[in-house]
Amino acid sequence: MSESQPPSPTWVCVQTLTGHQSWVRSVAMSPDGQILASGSGDKTVKLWDFQTGQLLHTLIGHAGWVRSLAISPDGQIVASTSNDKTIKLWHLKTGRLLQTLTDHSDWVRSLAFSADGRIIASGSHDKTIKLWHPGTTHPLHTLTGHSHWVVAVAFSPNGQILASGSKDKTIRLWRLSGKESIQILSGHTDEVLSVAINPIGQILASGSADGTIKIWELGSGELLNTLTGHSSAVNSVSFSPNGQTLASGSQDKTIKLWHPSTGRLMHTLTGHSGWIWSVAFSPDGQALASGSWDETIKIWKI
Repeated sequence: MSESQPPSPTWVCVQTLTGHQSWVRSVAMSPDGQILASGSGDKTVKLWDFQTGQLLHTLIGHAGWVRSLAISPDGQIVASTSNDKTIKLWHLKTGRLLQTLTDHSDWVRSLAFSADGRIIASGSHDKTIKLWHPGTTHPLHTLTGHSHWVVAVAFSPNGQILASGSKDKTIRLWRLSGKESIQILSGHTDEVLSVAINPIGQILASGSADGTIKIWELGSGELLNTLTGHSSAVNSVSFSPNGQTLASGSQDKTIKLWHPSTGRLMHTLTGHSGWIWSVAFSPDGQALASGSWDETIKIWKI
């Protein structure tokens, strides 16, 4: 092995969290690394002590599957989306319901907070993206352009660009200052299921039902690399906090860890008995949480 490629640290499953009565569709980590949130087909959101695995709260209120979760940058709010067409905002520490947003006309599949926490973006089966201020009941703007469901959304670190992935097989980049679509990234041959932007805002990763991950230069939209290795749809992609690792969760029941700049596969994590729906790194990058069709959450550590 060359000096430029030292041995990658080994990742192992250190804990399996059980309690959901259906598949775990989404996992999200609080900024201080203390709380893990999980959303499930059982219509609940659960909040866990990430250090001990203790269940802290079960949040009940959605009338449909919980599809995605995001935690605000200040660690105060966990937001959840559902097949019931709503977005709910909950107080992270107490689990108290703060607000329900109801402007979408179909399932809400994804959401993301901007880095300053002032904007929430939500993507829906109604083919639109809505931008919200937490605390207000009506959207600030509705972004249209996708010809099919909007499945995934992600903000750039500076909050200027929003990326969206769709069942129309494209990724759109939106400039939020002008509320306009500035670029369409094409190349996937099936639904785009997940998008993530690295911490310095230079590259975008997209996971697709075509089984590939594509790496794009955010500024130019140039396709830099296509990562192949999964044997089924890639449901989730997530960058580590230092941007040196990309995690992907797939319907092939594995999690893969990649070096994003070279595309080198570093690890394949196995242990789930069902599709991996969601992966999320801890703030220190030393742990990874995964949610699966097998109704469990697994915690992996270096």
